[in-house]
Amino acid sequence: MTATDHSIELINVAAQAAADKLAHDIIAYDVSDVLSITDAFLLASAPNDRQVKSIVDEIEEQLNKQLGSKPVRREGDRDARWILLDYVDIVVHVQHSEERVFYALERLWKDCPEIDLPEDAKATRGKAAEHTERQAAEEADLDGEFR
Repeated sequence: MTATDHSIELINVAAQAAADKLAHDIIAYDVSDVLSITDAFLLASAPNDRQVKSIVDEIEEQLNKQLGSKPVRREGDRDARWILLDYVDIVVHVQHSEERVFYALERLWKDCPEIDLPEDAKATRGKAAEHTERQAAEEADLDGEFR
């Protein structure tokens, strides 16, 4: 079994919305062969809690506006470290970059087929690593200034 056309459409709209809000490392998996509760997972991350919330809000808004879809469940809002949007056909995970590394959901789902995403979403791959390196360099520069 493979993800339905509707699920793929939801994933693509959600991925584009995440990319528009500068999410990092957007990837989607067709989990329909291993899970009976949903067709696909979308994973995205951001370097801070406020951006995680902004990405989730944009995904929710665009899915509602473009496809008339609303999540049946939204979890993780209070801490905004890992917010989950459950649309039944798809589940969206937007994580703080630290949670993304710690929980490594890609490792769990790597055997599932990857879903092709819009170019803007594909272009986000590796952005978390770039952000971390840039942040470390800036901190090193600041440490040098204070010595």
